[in-house]
Amino acid sequence: MNSVRHSEKFRIAQQIERVFPLFSAEGERVWVPGWDYVNVMGSTDLHEDYIFLTTSHDHAGSDAIWIVKRYEPENHFVQFYRVEPGVKVGVISIVCSQVDEKLTEVEVTYQYTALNTKGEEFIAGFTSSQYKDFIAEWHRLLVSYFGSKSQHGMPTDSH
Repeated sequence: MNSVRHSEKFRIAQQIERVFPLFSAEGERVWVPGWDYVNVMGSTDLHEDYIFLTTSHDHAGSDAIWIVKRYEPENHFVQFYRVEPGVKVGVISIVCSQVDEKLTEVEVTYQYTALNTKGEEFIAGFTSSQYKDFIAEWHRLLVSYFGSKSQHGMPTDSH
């Protein structure tokens, strides 16, 4: 098996305008502990073909090159290529939907394709159960982020 795809949804009690911007290289800095990236574009404004680098995040077996494949802020949709040269290529899709005025549903899909035996080993171990735990952690971190912002009287806007 050289490919795997998992998708999960969760809901968060926040307006979509506050949630969607957090799914960017810069946005993740505020809610993902230890998240950092190398900005090779000289700007933090996300757009299609935007490129950034990471060293230790999201199932990393090696350094990763991230490229924005699709960016549709009007549809609250973003899709990234995540390339670990010689190991695996991921396509990560995130779409947010407004359930009601203060409730947003987030759907996160990861699809990986192996490029060698190391990538195939990763895919064999990347189970549905593991993915559910991974996305449950996203939900927990976002709830914590918004909770801490509210408790300290700080604005909850991401920018």
